[in-house]
Amino acid sequence: MLVIGGGPAGTSAALQARELGSEVVLLEAEQVGGTSLNRGPAPVRTLARAGRLVRDWSSWDQFGLRGPRPTLDLDAVLANSSRVAHYAHDTMDLAGLMRGLGIDLIEHLGPVRFTDPHTVRADDGRSWRGDRVIVAVGGHAAPLPVPGGHLALTYDDLRTMKALPGAVAVVGGADTGCQIASIFDDFGASVRILEFGPTLLASADPDVSAALHRAFEAQGMQISTGTRVTGLLADGDRIVVRYARGAEEGRAEVDAVFAAVGWPASLDGLDLDAAGIIRDRTAIPVDDFLRTNVEDVFAVGDANGRAKLVQMARLEGRLVAWNAVRGPTRRAAYEVVPVGSFTDPEYGAVGLTEPQAARDHDLAIGVARYGDLLRPVADGHADGFCKLIADRTSHRVLGAHVLGEYSAETVQVVATAMSAGMTVEQLAEMQFAFPTFTEAVSMAAQKACRAIGIGHFPTAWSYRGEQP
Repeated sequence: MLVIGGGPAGTSAALQARELGSEVVLLEAEQVGGTSLNRGPAPVRTLARAGRLVRDWSSWDQFGLRGPRPTLDLDAVLANSSRVAHYAHDTMDLAGLMRGLGIDLIEHLGPVRFTDPHTVRADDGRSWRGDRVIVAVGGHAAPLPVPGGHLALTYDDLRTMKALPGAVAVVGGADTGCQIASIFDDFGASVRILEFGPTLLASADPDVSAALHRAFEAQGMQISTGTRVTGLLADGDRIVVRYARGAEEGRAEVDAVFAAVGWPASLDGLDLDAAGIIRDRTAIPVDDFLRTNVEDVFAVGDANGRAKLVQMARLEGRLVAWNAVRGPTRRAAYEVVPVGSFTDPEYGAVGLTEPQAARDHDLAIGVARYGDLLRPVADGHADGFCKLIADRTSHRVLGAHVLGEYSAETVQVVATAMSAGMTVEQLAEMQFAFPTFTEAVSMAAQKACRAIGIGHFPTAWSYRGEQP
């Protein structure tokens, strides 16, 4: 087994293939762990945590606490972020684990390219051949495709900042853009988001998108949707952002621009043509068994572009190793994949959004507001909600969308229930520890049951309607 790429998909594939008895070679251009451990969610989440601690200072008076506002030591904040990035290597010793299991791991190799469907070659002349080949090369931030686009930074540049910019423009209002914007806002920068689409978080449930928009504006961010960035221009130490909104043209001067406009697979330089592997503009198409058009070559994680989530990359890695070693019998399922954010406020989701669910289902929706629960009120974070979507006929839970503290943890409960095939009334009867944020799941389920007319659940003590 020859695995190209040592991120979550590649490492999972290598470990599973080794468990199944294959001889495994894992090739990694840089350091094993990929974006998720070295540059992405783990270290960036650490920056977000620092931002939340700064934010929480504003609520000290509410809790009877007195003290000066904390000051930001950027070097120390970034050093802590690097500590998390190094944790998988210095403490967990991921590379040592893999080598100890008999995996031939080659790190810091630089790029490799196909010479035929079973062979790849490095720039130093070394080559490797496998009976099966798994492409798990990950992805990268897409460049901003406008004049002066090279002036824009990406999330990769967060941990190399030398000074905190006073004014920041973020181009792109999807998950990554909103997370970058939220971190800078918590750090005290003036933030503006420029999003081409009509809403923030186009893939999110509309109620979450609208609520996050309102929360960002309440924090002082400027949100411009339906806005196309047309160019960037350096003006001394500042950057001029030119944009158009309909027929109106405008400009903004900022200290830094961050682009979050896409995440294509890192396929350039692989010479896929030499192996006969078909690719599209951003990824390698695969079938239900994660096979490319070339026999014995598979693609997983960001390389196939299906989910672009760490949790799915790990699952695909395990499944593809099984299919490559034992034959194509296992399919990846994408219906129940919980996701969460680093924004302030956080949001989490699993399953279908309301518009998606409404296409094929008669819906019952229950919304539990955080202000109706003790724990969010006690914590001083009562702004938020849990929205549960169920099918009126089958009573099946179709999705959940949460905005507010601990939202990513809260949706895990619903994801577990959905995977277990629980009905909405069974979820409504579940007992949750008191007081917790996850009580919102049961409350939302009870409200959905009331909408269906099942279970005879009483009206919640502060019931105020079903719209968040």
